[in-house]
Amino acid sequence: MLIKRSDRPARQTRLAGFAEGQGLARLDRRSFLRRSGLAAGGLAAIGALPLANMRKAEAGPPPEPGATVEIRKSICTHCAVGCTVTAEVSNGVWIGQEPSFDSPINRGSHCAKGASVRELVHSERRLKYPLKLVDGAWKRASWDEAITDICDRITQIRGASGADAVYWLGSAKFTNEGAYLFRKLGAFWGTNNTDHQARICHSTTVTGVANTWGYGAMTNSINDMRNAKTLLYLGSNAAEAHPVAMQHMLEGKELNNANMIVVDPRMTRTAAHATDYVRLRPGTDIPFLYGLMWHIVKNGWEDREFIQSRVYGYDDVLKEIEKWPPDEVERVTGVPGGQVERIARLFATEKPATLIWCMGQTQHTVGTANVRASCILLLLTGNVGKPGTGANILRGHDNVQGATDVGLDIVTLPFYYGLKDTAWKHWSRVWEVDYEWFVSRFDNKEIMEAPGIPLTRWFDAVLLPKDQVHQKDNVRAMFVQGHASNSITRIPESIKALAKLDLLVVVDPHPTTWASLALKAGRKGDTWLLPACTQFEAKGSRVASNRSLQWGEQIVKPSFEAKDDLEIMYLIAQKLGFADKMFKNIKVENNLPEAEDILREMNRGSWSTGYCGQSPERLKLHMANQKDFDLVDLRAKDGPARGDYYGLPWPCWGAPEVKHPGSPLLYNTNLHVMDGGGTFRARFGVERDGVNLLASGSYSLGSEIQDGYPEFTYGVLKKLGWDQDLTPDELATIEKIGGDKADAVSWSTDLSGGIQRVAMKHGCVPYGNARARMNAFGVPDPIPVHREPIYTPRVDLVAKYPTREDEVQFRLPNIGFSVQKSAVDRQVAKQFPLILSTGRLVEFEGGGEETRSNPWLAELQQDMFIEINPGDASERGIVDGGWVWVTGAENGSKARMRALVTERVGKGLAWMPFHFGGWFGGEDLRANYPEGADPIVLGESANTITTYGYDPATGMQEPKVTLCQIAAA
Repeated sequence: MLIKRSDRPARQTRLAGFAEGQGLARLDRRSFLRRSGLAAGGLAAIGALPLANMRKAEAGPPPEPGATVEIRKSICTHCAVGCTVTAEVSNGVWIGQEPSFDSPINRGSHCAKGASVRELVHSERRLKYPLKLVDGAWKRASWDEAITDICDRITQIRGASGADAVYWLGSAKFTNEGAYLFRKLGAFWGTNNTDHQARICHSTTVTGVANTWGYGAMTNSINDMRNAKTLLYLGSNAAEAHPVAMQHMLEGKELNNANMIVVDPRMTRTAAHATDYVRLRPGTDIPFLYGLMWHIVKNGWEDREFIQSRVYGYDDVLKEIEKWPPDEVERVTGVPGGQVERIARLFATEKPATLIWCMGQTQHTVGTANVRASCILLLLTGNVGKPGTGANILRGHDNVQGATDVGLDIVTLPFYYGLKDTAWKHWSRVWEVDYEWFVSRFDNKEIMEAPGIPLTRWFDAVLLPKDQVHQKDNVRAMFVQGHASNSITRIPESIKALAKLDLLVVVDPHPTTWASLALKAGRKGDTWLLPACTQFEAKGSRVASNRSLQWGEQIVKPSFEAKDDLEIMYLIAQKLGFADKMFKNIKVENNLPEAEDILREMNRGSWSTGYCGQSPERLKLHMANQKDFDLVDLRAKDGPARGDYYGLPWPCWGAPEVKHPGSPLLYNTNLHVMDGGGTFRARFGVERDGVNLLASGSYSLGSEIQDGYPEFTYGVLKKLGWDQDLTPDELATIEKIGGDKADAVSWSTDLSGGIQRVAMKHGCVPYGNARARMNAFGVPDPIPVHREPIYTPRVDLVAKYPTREDEVQFRLPNIGFSVQKSAVDRQVAKQFPLILSTGRLVEFEGGGEETRSNPWLAELQQDMFIEINPGDASERGIVDGGWVWVTGAENGSKARMRALVTERVGKGLAWMPFHFGGWFGGEDLRANYPEGADPIVLGESANTITTYGYDPATGMQEPKVTLCQIAAA
């Protein structure tokens, strides 16, 4: 059932011919392993490499006699597991690479992508200098010319159409410092139209999880999954998407004889390891979860004590659970009732149990509701706040967690402060810039406090009639730094918008599909490609999925004419005239802002999320002493970082001098707050409709308040008599911030850190001690409900389970209901009878331009393909490996690719990887790339076929469920 994709001789021959034509060496597995510094015979193509198959790196020529070899550490730039890359550098050249044996995260292993990252730096296929599109051809230009032209153009657009007419699309490829600076750049420009990859991967996680128990992040850690007795994967294919993380899970499974339950429409490589595999219809996660809860409640398997003391809204959820008995669950999901009951019993009774998800849960029109339902299952069974439990949410880019935390987002300023005037005033104090100056930068104060346009809808913001775009004017310019275009759904609409833009700027180590599609759209000019360096040529911090921060050293200086992201932003700010304000407290040398200073500024303002304790010095200390940290609980038992948890996972409360150790497991009441313990966050008030929202009889170890309590403010300290513990300097800062309303100054806006310090001195968590919410009042569908996908094959279910009504969200109309109704009325499901879903490959990352430009990875996966069941293939005369046309339900979309005939997908389901680009509608667009910067492997993008659909709470797109037809080409 699990066949090797690279065995077909035709594919090897095709790439070998291309390699010879490009002057590349023969691309074989032995070369890949040797050049990447890994011993031959490893498992690089399918996952992680065991220690026995490792040897010292031999990635380059030996240094000259007497030359010094330096060892430098950075973080793999692909998925967010957080693997350390150890580099050998001689005379400024990166000559060797090893996976760090000291890191408690990857402990001497890499996946295929990690093993080949050195090639990103040495690649000849990178952008080497600025390029401008002139009369349809790419022409070399200088950086001065580029910065001047771009800033003049966006200033002109601003004058005519307002600040929001320029869209700033950033990246999870940034370091924390880069992502923070990019969001700061947007604020100083005067717009909230600033976004990054989290919008299309885990924005629904952040919203759903934060609205359940306080923070929108992974509660435990990859290492902690070793403690689980039951692991439930719902929307995660960790074996391919996070293969090094999978090692921890599999080792824990063996040590604990644990249940490993994989729920997925497709028989994945993760499912191949499962003790129980559940195949459900795509888009039916909520019915399945409620089906589990139905059995749990019926059999009395719920954790009543936990619910009574730490949960709000249980009775409200019970009403919805009752609607999902086994027969209805099976009718909607296709999962037999007996299997649902077995999984329910295992999860509720063989504890600790953890729920693991990724984009299989999040990328839906009901993504936020899916996440909320998963959280409710954890609360129902008491599987939160203890080792081996929790929501283990695997992120997909190396710093997508960090970029989200630092506020590169359309709905908030840094660190989840939101957009209200109180948030702007807080960051005005941190930045030491007058609040009224920021007000003057925006088109008006109302838009200053309104969420921006999601990146998923950028093209709608260009194309829709002006009166349907709720800002001064349509989007007219795109400034894209580090984000691929082919990872966004509805590519035919993107091409229409690319044709209409007044200006397109793409900043990236590689040209990406923005370049190839821009020429396909007919652009002849007003387009720039600027070479950013890789993150191995920069320094700064990044955040792994488990909230741990790690500091990456600069391994080598930028190649060619590439510039550090931080320098590019400084040059833009300088030309626009606000660099002096923006970098007031940040050292700048030779136009390059100091990454350490940026992190220190973040520390000074990030009290709300507990990013305040991770100074550059503490992070560097951890990287230098990785060997001291325990493999399972991540705590340093010896050495200079003794007592700290690896990477100081946030929240790391108080100023760095407080020496908080970080919080490895969120909401763990069994530890003192100064030992990493916590409670559920009191962010939704203390009472609702006469019902107490604070915890009852539950509190963290050592708390002097042995019950629930609200968020700490200066006023609360005074009522408790704890204000006497503040130092004179702390008190002076609080009074300066609050003025005659000093009592309202809170733990999250007190720049002195005094309120946090005093609360912790008395054993209390600064953000309070509340109940988690099963009823998340304030979000769409406060109690999650099932809604059929907009393009569903089960039109018989639409009347009972329709999508939400049309409404305006994020400045744009969401017409999902109208689209769904039209699809049913037009009988689209008869024309396009196959469900189409998308997902990841281990060989490639994100939009794939970097990894498809890497010869060692390109050898491993050479063709775009679609998986189709043998029964469906037989009915259509499709043979394994043959060319097929895939057509979609919108825009007359079509794509040409290989067929992989396999029982991995059930009858009626087709599946595509989403990493490919460079073809469109059967046309090879290689000629559209700048000469020498075209990826080795091109292919159709899955998002040519994907269709309309957006989550109401976040604007998340819907690439996991649509309809298609497949025919032999």
